[in-house]
Amino acid sequence: MSPETVLSPEAAARRFLCSLASPTRILVAISGGSDSTGLLLALSEALKAEPNSKISLCAATIDHDLRAESADEARYVAALCKSLGVPHATRVWRGPKPKTGIMAAAREARYELLADATAELEANLIVTAHTLDDQRETRAMRGARSDSLSIGIADAVLFDRRIWIARPFLSCLRADIRAFLSARAVPWFDDPSNADLKYERVRTRATLAGEGAPEPEAGEADIRLELSRQAALWLNRHFTLPCEGLGCVTEKGLEAPLDVLRYALGRLAAVFGGQRFAPGRKQMDRILGFVSTGAPGRVTASRVILDLRRDGLYLARESRGILPLVVAPGECCVWDGRFEVRNESGVAVQIEAGATYDPSFLYLSQESGAPKSLGARDSFSSSGASFTARTRGGWIPVTSTGMREEQIKRLPKAALKRAIAASPIVLPTSGVPLSAESAPSISVTPYFAPFDRFLTRFDLIFAESLAAAFGTDPYPSPPLGLIDGKTI
Repeated sequence: MSPETVLSPEAAARRFLCSLASPTRILVAISGGSDSTGLLLALSEALKAEPNSKISLCAATIDHDLRAESADEARYVAALCKSLGVPHATRVWRGPKPKTGIMAAAREARYELLADATAELEANLIVTAHTLDDQRETRAMRGARSDSLSIGIADAVLFDRRIWIARPFLSCLRADIRAFLSARAVPWFDDPSNADLKYERVRTRATLAGEGAPEPEAGEADIRLELSRQAALWLNRHFTLPCEGLGCVTEKGLEAPLDVLRYALGRLAAVFGGQRFAPGRKQMDRILGFVSTGAPGRVTASRVILDLRRDGLYLARESRGILPLVVAPGECCVWDGRFEVRNESGVAVQIEAGATYDPSFLYLSQESGAPKSLGARDSFSSSGASFTARTRGGWIPVTSTGMREEQIKRLPKAALKRAIAASPIVLPTSGVPLSAESAPSISVTPYFAPFDRFLTRFDLIFAESLAAAFGTDPYPSPPLGLIDGKTI
């Protein structure tokens, strides 16, 4: 789906349907604008031409409740879907809206509501109508911020580890989509926010107006995929997790090609720091300059302390700025961008950092039994009464590192202390110590901030290796058999 030539809406729809692993039920995200209306219509026409196809459509409209007209527009879309024989659902973004960052908040809410709608409509893939015009604008905006490689809008993204989102119209121009609709006398709505110059994308669109059709960037996707593959191989060979919260890169791994090291170290820093994005260019230049010297020392970037030793580089979250989080019964929350906490117990718990060093946090003798893994969506366990006293009536999640006490003692003590100090503690909020029966109902699992909310197809290979290194569940594969004629 990486654009090498500009396609008509009809051709793009046919090519996308041919890429799918059948059977597939597609949820079309449709707002009533020209792009999404064109996507629904083009896919509907293509499927009607293939009556024996095992692919079906449904649709959902997200009413952001930001304009008075939005409810009427959603009703029009519902009527259009009914006329096409496509099941449709409307979801409304309820509650107060933020005064700043409204576009980003609306995007998060939109994808969350779309993902929820897939369960009701029994879909296993979402499609959105991002176009080649959108791609051009995105590249221009990202190019203004950084000179690093950007493939722009990804053709497929995994949302929240649960549903893939594809963009079939990344090879289509908006003008062609509107001509396609006009030829069929199908109207659309224009969102006034698309003309509001207070938004960066609108300003970029105005700047790019009149420059002709956007030129596709041939080969960018393949370069990014190859970089992800090389970084995944690097991770498998040179990265270990001696204990939860402490990563280690071998000395040999720091000799990798600069582009691989920039990609892999940047994303590891984001994971250990609980950040959605890898450090920026200036920060990465500082990190790479630091490790290239080979001289022992420490540097802090993106909430991570990188500790260079003679045997390699250790990464751990710095202890500053780690805020407590209360998780109510039945809630699932992300703490510090690094751990997902799921509370299925009957009481609220508080997650905070502040443990002190003790080898028993990482090692359990044969007498006390084997610890449970923090990964693979597993529940945590306590190592005994001494933990309860030490953590004010709570537990510290224990990892099954498989390490003996003598191995733990060989780790740099300062690095180990940092990792432990930034590890989560599960505490009661009532002042009453948590009971042993509560433990299986509260799970604490690693969360990869740069990947677990939005994971592009181009980063999937590296993310899969990362999940294996941490012992977490693998990511679901996209329901796509071919992209641009290539097996994925």
